[in-house]
Amino acid sequence: MSSEPGRIFRDAWIAGVKRHYPGEPKPGYVAPWEETPDWERQSAAAVYEQVRTFVELSDGQTAKLTREQKGRFVATCWIAQIYKHIPEPKPAYVADWSDLPEWQRETDADIFEQIERSPR
Repeated sequence: MSSEPGRIFRDAWIAGVKRHYPGEPKPGYVAPWEETPDWERQSAAAVYEQVRTFVELSDGQTAKLTREQKGRFVATCWIAQIYKHIPEPKPAYVADWSDLPEWQRETDADIFEQIERSPR
């Protein structure tokens, strides 16, 4: 796994999709970093930094959060990036946590936990 923040996020996303997605995921869900659009790369790096900063400012106490709390944090940060890069996103792109499919909620929690474990 790369040490570049955006790649760490993307690699965790791909691993989570492969673990949790029911059936065969869409090719875009598991496209390698090099094939990821620039806005998604920027967003992945931004959300990584938001999670990393949250972990650091909490002195690692984020370990006490539930998986749902961790996943919600990632999802909310991602939605803000969607709004930053896409003027009128599809409703599914900015869906609330409770409206996300289970595989996506689990993947978001996995991403948070991967970032928690990543060395600075």
